[in-house]
Amino acid sequence: MIFLVWILGGWCLFSVLLGIHIVTGAVCLVSGLFAMFAKKRKGRHTVAGEIYHGAYVLVFVTALVMSVLHWQESQYLFYIALFSYGFAFYGYVAVKRKWRNWLGAHIGGMLGSYIGIVTATLVVNVPRIPVLNEWPVLVFWLLPTVVGTPLILRVGRQYRPRR
Repeated sequence: MIFLVWILGGWCLFSVLLGIHIVTGAVCLVSGLFAMFAKKRKGRHTVAGEIYHGAYVLVFVTALVMSVLHWQESQYLFYIALFSYGFAFYGYVAVKRKWRNWLGAHIGGMLGSYIGIVTATLVVNVPRIPVLNEWPVLVFWLLPTVVGTPLILRVGRQYRPRR
């Protein structure tokens, strides 16, 4: 532990993890948008998707460790991290394994995980934003799902295999 404190230059482990979590969360938000709007073929979409997944892994790991460090206040974050990253993992593995209906699984998993990262961003930051902080926080827990789920269904239909 002393070695870890020395390596961090006296910084609190939680603060370092939080910094990594915030930066990689921002990378997820940006690279996720790039992946969504890039043409769906090898190239930009694939690179943006790999960056998105790699950043999401770091968001996931830092969220798990931070929730364990502050278990009494944030144990629910542990389960949200598992659930949200579960979507990203499912979408990532679907494209790598190419199982039956892999494209639908990929779309649902990746967009579901994007809903998770947007929800987390809103719930954490809206209380700090004037005017928005007057709204009930439940709105920001539900809004990304209410907006994102129909989009997942629409995109899923668009890329559904033709018979």
